[in-house]
Amino acid sequence: MRINAMIDPDGYRPNVGIVVVRDDNCVLWAKRIHDNGWQFPQGGMNTDETPLEAMYRELREETGLCPEHVDILGVTPGWLKYQLPYRYRRKNSKPLCIGQKQVWYLVRLCGDESLITLSGADGSKAEFQEYRWVDYWYPPKHVIRFKRDVYTRALTHLQTFLE
Repeated sequence: MRINAMIDPDGYRPNVGIVVVRDDNCVLWAKRIHDNGWQFPQGGMNTDETPLEAMYRELREETGLCPEHVDILGVTPGWLKYQLPYRYRRKNSKPLCIGQKQVWYLVRLCGDESLITLSGADGSKAEFQEYRWVDYWYPPKHVIRFKRDVYTRALTHLQTFLE
């Protein structure tokens, strides 16, 4: 449940992105409900949350995974930003959100993938309808175009934690 999602003075919504990786270094790739779009789990931060707290909340809401189900391998330093194409901006909302700034986490799944549930946890609405495991470098080529650069930058940095 969102409590005061925020927009910074530059028009960016603080957000966390989560790359869930298995032992074979394949990553969790999820298909959004009511959409053909695939992406990593991600979500906005509440005003009372740190990026780490937001990551654990979003992970639970979107995948059913709890802190004990993952090990944090790495995090991007600072914010990675992307702008929304004009057609995706909510023109009637104030303040205007022009994009997202994200801290990205790389987490390793500990245990069986049966721990993953996309039904929405803790009363949250399900956001994904299915998932699959893909090669580490598959997502930047297949995510919606305006997110490709931020995905490439995040994965390039996070890859150093896999070596």
